[in-house]
Amino acid sequence: MVVGEAGLGKSTLVNSLFLTDVYSPEYPGPSHRIKKTVQVEQATVFIKEGGVQLLLTIVDTPGFGDALDNSNCWQPVVDYVDSRFEDYLWAESRVNRRQMPDNKVHCCLYFIAPLGHGLKPLDIEFMRHLHEKVNIIPLIAKADTLTQEECQQFKRQIMKDIQEHKIKIYEFPETDDEEENKLVKKIKGRLPLAVVGSNTIIEVNGKRVRGRRYPWGAAEVENDEHCDFTVLRNMLIRTHMQDLKDVTNNVHYENYRSRKLAAVAYGGVENKKNKGQLTKFDTGEGVSPLAQTEERREQVAKMKKMEMDKEQAIDMKFKEKEQKLKDSEGELQRRHELIKKNLEAQHKELDEKRRQFEEERAYWEAQQR
Repeated sequence: MVVGEAGLGKSTLVNSLFLTDVYSPEYPGPSHRIKKTVQVEQATVFIKEGGVQLLLTIVDTPGFGDALDNSNCWQPVVDYVDSRFEDYLWAESRVNRRQMPDNKVHCCLYFIAPLGHGLKPLDIEFMRHLHEKVNIIPLIAKADTLTQEECQQFKRQIMKDIQEHKIKIYEFPETDDEEENKLVKKIKGRLPLAVVGSNTIIEVNGKRVRGRRYPWGAAEVENDEHCDFTVLRNMLIRTHMQDLKDVTNNVHYENYRSRKLAAVAYGGVENKKNKGQLTKFDTGEGVSPLAQTEERREQVAKMKKMEMDKEQAIDMKFKEKEQKLKDSEGELQRRHELIKKNLEAQHKELDEKRRQFEEERAYWEAQQR
């Protein structure tokens, strides 16, 4: 998922990351469209890395932060992430769980405007609402507009703001491998990643590279001294793709699943305004003990009924499969008997032909004498 204000180069970076035209003149990026309401769009792209084909789903958020009043502009994004969790939870709860496509959002690239003054209130509020639902990786957009000193100072200010507001960004895992730990430390030292996107081929010192040409020189996209583009691409596609998925499944999804199941056990639908807060049945405020007891009895009865329904469905499936096995066994037995009868008939026919042959041979030998 890519999130950020219009004009920060999200579409260009996506095209650069995957070396394909996800956005093109026929299907322009969000900044070039008239409609500016916050919405969520997704596109699928096939890429090939090391001979392995990968299917990636890119989720874009056109219209984010472009309105005069940006109150709750992050809500469509939160709702989308929750809907992916809800779809997976529903698929996981079915009796037949063979087909469970994983459409969860495993990573959110959040684009920060290169203003040089730290995070804006909108940036802070968005990450605070999303940091417990998805792996957030902050990016400094259009890093070629900053000098190296300005970029380093901006990075330090952003990380300071993130720590002060207790925002949880993606934590790179440490391993026992020294080489991998060196790579992780290198990436951590460059956070937030400063990126430049471009699919334009330019010539620099006799080499053809992707980059942007300026009067003062050229900014190369895949040069680590100019930006962190290669660090980001390798992390997303090669080194940390599986860990992003594992953290999403084992942490973010499990937290969502626990909240939903707790909501079912204590009164059904989870109230969006009171997420993470105790319900009135937890506190007992304004509810009589008799009403609490009655409510809990109803919930226990409902849970038992759900368990019974699920057991009946499983029993029915088991009986259907058992019947199918019996029918298949009967069919195989009939086929076996038929084949056996055919073989016996062929044996009798061969014995009869052998007997006739022996008689004819004995007659012929008698004639020769």
